[in-house]
Amino acid sequence: MPQQVQPVSVGADVDSRFIEIAVHGAEATERIENTPEAIRAWLARQSPATELALEVTGRYHCELLERAYAAGVRVYLINPQWLHHYRKGVGHRNKSDRADARLLARYAAHERDELRAWTPPPAGQRRLCSLLKRRAKLVQVQTTLEQSFAEEKAVAEAFQRTRAELQRLARAIERRIKALLREHGWWAHYQRCCAIFGVGETTAAALVAAFQRGAFKSADAFVAYLGLDVRRRQSGRYEGQAKLTKQGESEYRRLLHNAARAAARRDLKAYYERLRERGLQPTQAHVAVARKLARIAFSLMKNQTTYDPSKIAAAA
Repeated sequence: MPQQVQPVSVGADVDSRFIEIAVHGAEATERIENTPEAIRAWLARQSPATELALEVTGRYHCELLERAYAAGVRVYLINPQWLHHYRKGVGHRNKSDRADARLLARYAAHERDELRAWTPPPAGQRRLCSLLKRRAKLVQVQTTLEQSFAEEKAVAEAFQRTRAELQRLARAIERRIKALLREHGWWAHYQRCCAIFGVGETTAAALVAAFQRGAFKSADAFVAYLGLDVRRRQSGRYEGQAKLTKQGESEYRRLLHNAARAAARRDLKAYYERLRERGLQPTQAHVAVARKLARIAFSLMKNQTTYDPSKIAAAA
């Protein structure tokens, strides 16, 4: 009977210039440059038993993440919030590149059974997410500028030209989003989501982007991916306030929250009013409606069905 190979847990703390690497159980760490050449050379020295834990760091971790996956290394992409709580739980006080690399290696070694190995998203999904992020940034910039120039009457006319140009760019991004949805065969999903009252075109595109990220086993998993699931702290007689996990893309949650405000005035009005009668504050009730919209969208896309407001109202 062949002997089972014991995984070698490796943690990598990544910044723009360097990668600090630690092997679980080893005192010394290794530092390499965050370049394709250095990463390729390091991966060539790894055994098939290597498993790698990385923390999400903007875009700095992407080169190592993608090259490690391509080289056949099992990779875990760790949420910074998880690592923060883990650090407190195990009593790590130091916060440095070396300490973080060691902590990531330890996390992978001890929490392996609870972790899900990273797999790359479909190329179209990644591009769709990128376009949605750029549109969100554009809207944010426009809003900031409008607020900033509101009191500057002397330059208001000049700003209107800038505003028109920003809107033109936003429309160009929106056209590209629609073209991408058609190219990858996701147009039917997009139309199903657009049919939901309150869900606009951008929100529908975001829901499709989220749905295409992975094979979700249930609506609960889809809601959790969007960061709309609730976590409550409870110990003995103490029961803490329920809070959103807020994982995933914050822009998707913002879009769904706006959609929920519209849905709560019509198709999900009865559902919203029941939540308010139970004592939920308006914001809490709108979050619950946003969660309901995510479940509805997931069901429509998974089952390839058409939105029926009468059924939604009866089930809400």
